[in-house]
Amino acid sequence: MRPTAPGLFISRWRTEGPVELDVAQQWLSESGWNDWMAIIEAALYLDAAELVELILPELSPAQRATFDLVRRRMLGDTRLEEAIEHALTLCRSPDTRDLALEGRLRMERGLQRFERGDTAAAEEDLTWAETRLKSVSKASRDHDLSLLNKAAFHIANGEDLMALQVYGDISRKENHAHETIAISRIGATRIHARYGHMFDAARNAWNGHAHAILAQQPTMAIEAGSLFLDLTIDHQDEQAIRFQNQVDEAKPRDASEETPTLSVHPDDVHGVFTWCMENLDKTPRGEDRPDLRAMVMMANRLDKFDQMDWLIGQSEHVQDSMLVAVVLGSNIDEELHIEWTKRLQELMP
Repeated sequence: MRPTAPGLFISRWRTEGPVELDVAQQWLSESGWNDWMAIIEAALYLDAAELVELILPELSPAQRATFDLVRRRMLGDTRLEEAIEHALTLCRSPDTRDLALEGRLRMERGLQRFERGDTAAAEEDLTWAETRLKSVSKASRDHDLSLLNKAAFHIANGEDLMALQVYGDISRKENHAHETIAISRIGATRIHARYGHMFDAARNAWNGHAHAILAQQPTMAIEAGSLFLDLTIDHQDEQAIRFQNQVDEAKPRDASEETPTLSVHPDDVHGVFTWCMENLDKTPRGEDRPDLRAMVMMANRLDKFDQMDWLIGQSEHVQDSMLVAVVLGSNIDEELHIEWTKRLQELMP
């Protein structure tokens, strides 16, 4: 059983609690978690203070040290090296040994070292952490994070192909969280697109969209869906094999093999567009609305701009200046152009 999202435990606490520890432990078992770490961290971030106080005495010394590190970071403390080393000492001591937490803390130390510019030491820690977590808690939350962080490290260092290899280690068949798979496929999409591998980029965007839906992450699903649309709108063909079949039949290729030609049935393009539109947050407010920007562009390219009428008539409520610029670059009449130009001027500093 894969554990449920920690946020669901917090929601249950708020609707059915507070409860005594024995009841909370029963909930923990029903949620599929073996210990309290994920729950207490979620309780901290979601401001469930009573639950934090209930759980805190149940943590092992190594867990408590790790939780204190998390709390200090949340409060804005950036000088965490000493706290990380203290927690690592507890994880390594015979009486308080915790192999999985040691892996997580090495990942934390790697990130700290990367922020300080010590790239070699950061890579050593991140690689060690991923290897350890793969060994003792494969496809766990911390293992998933170690893979995503390692890929991000390679991207930051301009090592795209190494990042792709890490993303490839996040198999859809090995019980990784749907959210992790979605994030990895979105990252792989962008790398493949940079190198002109359009079929592989579209395939990863398609999978990212599907797994984000399974993870109940509509914003991420729209991000992946809009990437898929951007890649495929100009490659539609009524004779194309449905894209899920193309994805299912895709196999690893040798360097000498040709990349498949990207050809997508219009029903797949319109299916993704329709899902994104139906699940879009249709409120114009928000200073950063990449979801709206993407869907305005896609609606314009697909000649479905009438589906954005609910937004086009609310320029005065839009707070994202980049969204205003995207609307101005779309197919709107002169009167609306004047209205949206005025809104852009109002938002400019």
